[in-house]
Amino acid sequence: MMYLANSLANKWAQIKPPALAIGLLILAIGLLIAGWGALVSPAAAQSLDTLSQSAQAATSDGAASQTRINALDEETDQITRDYRAAVKQLTALREYNAQLDKLIVAQKAEMISVRQQIEDVTNVDRTIVPLMFRMIDALDQFVELDVPFLIDERRARVQALRALMDRSDANPAEKYRKILEAYEIENEYGRTLEAYEGEMDIKGEARTVAFLRVGRVALIYQTLDAQESGAWSQSAKNFVDLEGDFDTQLRAALRIAKQQAAPDLLVIPVTLGAPTSGK
Repeated sequence: MMYLANSLANKWAQIKPPALAIGLLILAIGLLIAGWGALVSPAAAQSLDTLSQSAQAATSDGAASQTRINALDEETDQITRDYRAAVKQLTALREYNAQLDKLIVAQKAEMISVRQQIEDVTNVDRTIVPLMFRMIDALDQFVELDVPFLIDERRARVQALRALMDRSDANPAEKYRKILEAYEIENEYGRTLEAYEGEMDIKGEARTVAFLRVGRVALIYQTLDAQESGAWSQSAKNFVDLEGDFDTQLRAALRIAKQQAAPDLLVIPVTLGAPTSGK
């Protein structure tokens, strides 16, 4: 059989036409396969089939194993990524917890400071509350001894302060602020010019008059018909009749105080016990 194949190969080498050469090659291969099949016994052929089936089964098992390996590899990659992410998150949480520890320490120190401040405020309240009462009493006495301008308003302000001191919903800081505001208002009276209307008893008759206050230097009234006027005497604690001597000057001063005329030099009476004039 091998001799026949070699002979056909030699013949094919000597033939030059390509188509005939290819045909002879195919014929030789077919004869080799047929001869090999004739030489192989049926038992050997069955063994070859068994081996072929085993090889196919092994190939199938290998493919399935590779599939499982690929799946396990992907799962391992995912687990690795999750682990790295968890490690990063753990690192961030540790840093955050470290910062929280610092904040807790600072807050504890602040709590100690606040407790100390509360104790200090309590001690201050014990000393400042009597002081505020004394300030209100002094303001009340000052109003009663002062020139009696806006007397009802000023007395009401003092009474409001006394009522504020009895209120439980007002803290000491608010009470003290209100007292200082009252002092500031009284202080401002000494630097301002003001005109206002009010009721006054003149010769046993209640009349509406225009008051002119020049700081705390002078408090003068004039009836609305400008027929009568008077000035407060601090020594006599009463109004002194001006007998019409300053009617024109008072009318001009009232217009300036009401901002109805431009500021100008004022000539007004300043009384101590008897009516006298001054600038």
